[in-house]
Amino acid sequence: MSFDQFPLEPALARVLTELGFTEPTPVQSETLPRALAGADLLVSAATGSGKTLAYLLPALQRLIQRPPNPGPRDIGALVLSPTRELAKQIHKEFGQLARYTGLKSTLLTGGADLAYQASLLRRVPDLVVATPGRLLEHLQRGNLALDKLAILVLDEADRVVEMGFGQDVLTVAEQCNKDRQTLLFSATLNRKGLEPVREALLNSPELIRIDPQRQLNEAITQQMILTDSVEHKLHLLTWLVANEPADRILVFANTRAQVDAITHALLRASVAVSSLHSERRQDERQQTLQRFRSGRYRVLVATDVAARGLDIEGLQLVINFEVPRSGDEFIHRVGRTGRAGEQGLAITLVSDPEWNLLASIQRYLKQSFERRAIPGLEGSYQGPKRLKASGKAAAEGKRRKKQASARPAPRKKERIRDRKQIGKRRQPAAADAEQQPAAAPKVWDRSKEVGFQPLRRKKPE
Repeated sequence: MSFDQFPLEPALARVLTELGFTEPTPVQSETLPRALAGADLLVSAATGSGKTLAYLLPALQRLIQRPPNPGPRDIGALVLSPTRELAKQIHKEFGQLARYTGLKSTLLTGGADLAYQASLLRRVPDLVVATPGRLLEHLQRGNLALDKLAILVLDEADRVVEMGFGQDVLTVAEQCNKDRQTLLFSATLNRKGLEPVREALLNSPELIRIDPQRQLNEAITQQMILTDSVEHKLHLLTWLVANEPADRILVFANTRAQVDAITHALLRASVAVSSLHSERRQDERQQTLQRFRSGRYRVLVATDVAARGLDIEGLQLVINFEVPRSGDEFIHRVGRTGRAGEQGLAITLVSDPEWNLLASIQRYLKQSFERRAIPGLEGSYQGPKRLKASGKAAAEGKRRKKQASARPAPRKKERIRDRKQIGKRRQPAAADAEQQPAAAPKVWDRSKEVGFQPLRRKKPE
């Protein structure tokens, strides 16, 4: 199948040819015909499957075919994204696809000047790409109206709900045109809290499932290295950065504090490195990504804010300094490499407390990772001695308890002082005394004593 089989506008067909898009991916093949026909869609597709193009092309087609309006044009399409990085990527891709259409888009994300964004909205762009929180701010201020919206797209819906933006999306949907077309894309459809969003946004949707979420990219080699401590991980990370033949390396950690600690450690090792997390200002994040793409920084240390929507050409190595909290996040992290048909490598550093978490991820993905050891940097931890069928470590405490119960009873300790009392009258032990009946208490009768005189009170003289 080729893009020529879809009834696309000439301006879109031309730009697809120039950008080198010849054959659609599976998600594009399934989505484009139904989206172009105007149906509401619920699409489950893994990261890196080409879903951005799958919803931008129908949105552009719908905007081009809008009837002429003698008055000011209304906002025709809205794309909601969970993160700023993904929103910026969508905005950039729209600009490339719309180069021959005359259509304009506006980016609305947190961290940017609210007044400046309001001035852009007064020009009434054809499409708006936004994060839910910032879009809601503009709606509350009356900076834009969505009552004439033709198409609404919610990208990475599972991540939107996970980050707590579900209610914001529902509030935005209430102000949108009721007759709009809605396209909802999600890596997984069983995320807790996603059901109310699906029911509120979609009208008799068609379901499309492409590439199960648990399927890892075959172009990515998965490795794991066992570690003893955080300090051991830092030594291993420094060695990998110095010896792995990768032009760009992305390192993931679970917290902002750990990201800063790793960055400082690599700076002390004279590594060209920068960090990316939600506490950094938007202009700093954009500058960091630009310098990482250009090669000024060889290593980027980030939280999961960079796990989605970050498309960097030539990213050959991803290192999980800490095991991610779920299998879905693991897929999104390692999915930053091995893109566009290139080979990639993903290395996960695993300590003793993280073994069971990684075992759960391997079982979720139905894949075992290759063990690797760095000569001269091997740790003392070699994994659990006993494993359950699930791959998790078997509890050692129960085994020790069973072994202790099988041992013979310990011999009674013989004291020297007990042997010294042989032949002497033994005082009853406390246990013996409890078994014998208690003797009646002796009453002291002082009247029988000689010379006893009862006490008499003297009379006053």
